[in-house]
Amino acid sequence: MTQPSESKVRGWAALAVVAYGAVVVALTMLKAFFVIGLLWRPESQRGRSVEWVPFAQFRGAQTWFGPLFDALGNLAFFVPLGVLLYILLEGRARAVLVVVAAGAAASATVEVLQYLLALGHSDVTDLLFNTAGALVGALIARACGPRLHPLWIGLALTTAAVFAVLVVLGP
Repeated sequence: MTQPSESKVRGWAALAVVAYGAVVVALTMLKAFFVIGLLWRPESQRGRSVEWVPFAQFRGAQTWFGPLFDALGNLAFFVPLGVLLYILLEGRARAVLVVVAAGAAASATVEVLQYLLALGHSDVTDLLFNTAGALVGALIARACGPRLHPLWIGLALTTAAVFAVLVVLGP
């Protein structure tokens, strides 16, 4: 079996970035307008709050699980984005650094828009863990090398397709 050409892989990676990016936007900015199963109540997503103190959710929490789940979820959420962006930038100078900067910029954009549009809770801890997720994704893609690029792209496209089906199915 032959490996796909580098330009073909990058083309699919670009499509996967758009598809997975749509999932990120939907799950961070649009939860007030749809529901998947009974995972959240759309009306509870319409609000505006901001937390500027890093890791504030860990202080005074009634349980360790909620804040930890939220933090690790934010990290995991941006790992695919980091992997895909690295695939697009592989071979360029400082590719990992560029992926981290792009992940931070994307997360900051989401947090600011959530606040401005009253579509959720803006939190600096989310920004930190999203950025760390982009870094982890870039490091995974770099460590695994090009032979696994088609796998990562396929997983991201599958995730986007499953998400779309779940949204259509609704509650």
